[in-house]
Amino acid sequence: MLNIIIPGAAGRMGRRLVANIAADPELNLAGATEREGSEFLGLDAGTVAGVGELGIKITEEIGESIRKADVIVDFSTGKVLEHAELAARNGKAIVIGTTALSEEDKEQLKKLADQGARIVLASNYSIGVNLLFYLSEIAAEILPDDFDIEVIEAHHNQKKDAPSGTAVTLAEILCKARGLDYQEDVRHGRNGIVGARTKHEIGMHSIRGGDIVGDHTVLFAALGERVELTHKASSRDTFAKGALRAARFLASAKPGFYDMQDVLGLKKS
Repeated sequence: MLNIIIPGAAGRMGRRLVANIAADPELNLAGATEREGSEFLGLDAGTVAGVGELGIKITEEIGESIRKADVIVDFSTGKVLEHAELAARNGKAIVIGTTALSEEDKEQLKKLADQGARIVLASNYSIGVNLLFYLSEIAAEILPDDFDIEVIEAHHNQKKDAPSGTAVTLAEILCKARGLDYQEDVRHGRNGIVGARTKHEIGMHSIRGGDIVGDHTVLFAALGERVELTHKASSRDTFAKGALRAARFLASAKPGFYDMQDVLGLKKS
């Protein structure tokens, strides 16, 4: 039995994580938290997730539940580093799905892993999206540079950041494969008289509307032909199931800083 704590248990992803834990006989919800002042504090996490009472009340802090947990699965914002440090101090693992992390935050997480922590950090936990990462890298390496590359992502109208963390990861993978620099060579949208497209750029475009869960396309376009690699998510359960797969991976993993490519065995040797 794998015992899991879910910070942000009343959020969109938090609820689906709780629901998927409740549906799996090999998983157990060990704790659930929400932000200070949340209307859901004190309520049963299962009731909030729509799966019936689980006997776990939503609290403001992880507190004593860390002692009976094996892993924290954190898609929340605000306390990710605090939760990672708490997990490391107590010999627990942590899966992080928060995308709004600075480079400094990521470096701090890597330091914790160097000191013995077990961490999975990914911009997207969908198994299909991680296959998209893998295939995009292969395509960028095989297709000659007369194939222009554009990344297009679409999300619901409540998403606050743009481009999505997944789109950023795609562009980073493509830049590495093409020998480009993300900061210098990724162009975020185009407006006005921008001139002809160069061979040393990757276009990045964000769409926001309705209840789109998450669509990502990598377009490779040359004269006379184009290749499109697309992933479309229709349910947040795809991310929840991937994150819980990462939690299982960490249960037997050595200390280290991992991503979903490690979890799925897609890393190139």
